[in-house]
Order: sequence, then C-alpha cells, then structure tokens
Amino acid sequence: MMSPAGGRHGRIAFRLAQLLGAHVESNALGVVFAAETGFLIGKDPDTVLAPDVAFVSRSRFNALESEIAYPELAPDLVAEVLSPSDRFSRVESKAFTWLDAGTKLVLIVDPENQTIHAYRSRKQIEVFERTESIDCNDAVPTWSLQVNQVFQIYT
Repeated sequence: MMSPAGGRHGRIAFRLAQLLGAHVESNALGVVFAAETGFLIGKDPDTVLAPDVAFVSRSRFNALESEIAYPELAPDLVAEVLSPSDRFSRVESKAFTWLDAGTKLVLIVDPENQTIHAYRSRKQIEVFERTESIDCNDAVPTWSLQVNQVFQIYT
C-alpha cells in the first residue's frame, strides 16, 4: 500500500501531462495516460508498472486488443515525478525496467532541483535544467519539452 502523492507532485505531474497532451492532441499522435494507469510490461511473472504520465503512439494504441485491462505494452514515453520520500536509485531502477521493456524515453522529474533526467538507454542519460529544452522527438514526434514550463506555477 502506497501513500498518495503530495500537492507539488500532483501539480507537476498534471502540468507535464497537460503539456504533452496538448501536443499529442493537436497533432493526432496517440494517447496520453494519467497517473496510476497500469501497464503490463512482462509476464511470468506478471510485471505491472504505473507511471505518473505516459504516451502511446496512435498505431500502437490502435493495435491493443482491449483498453479495459492493463495495456500489454511499454509506453513510448514515461514520466516519473520524484516525491520527497523517493530514493533516486529506486526510481532510476524503475526507469531501467521501462527501457528494458521497450520504452523509448523515460523522464524523471526532480521538483527539488527543478531538473529533468532523460533516459534513452542505460548509458544515454542527460540532465536538463530549467533554462533548457528536451528534444523528445524519438518518442513523441515533433515534441520539445521546455523544462521551465513543467515547474511554472499559475495563480
């Protein structure tokens, strides 16, 4: 049993989903999934992971047999937002599990340092600061994520 995420975590996860969703929808690229959507990425034993934000391309989504159960695939892009109680090594291990299952890009969002770690493989890992942007085209066609937009607060 896990405790629910705190306010900052939820706000940042929603903001990232909002930015991704706007691009995906305006370009008819596929489907964005909210937090707690489980994905079956392995069998025997069954392995189900639930990222904070996920994207699946239109062709891969359309090939699913059912959307009622856990989608049986690794999303093209996954984002995990660190909570104060998270150990970075545990979240990084989860990123490697996603990559091993076929995810093209895993973003680990660090609210404390206002950075985003982009994992494309176990060896290709980059850290982006607020003033930078992340070219996500390999996972989400034509999308570039402005890091500062993820951490902006609108009141």
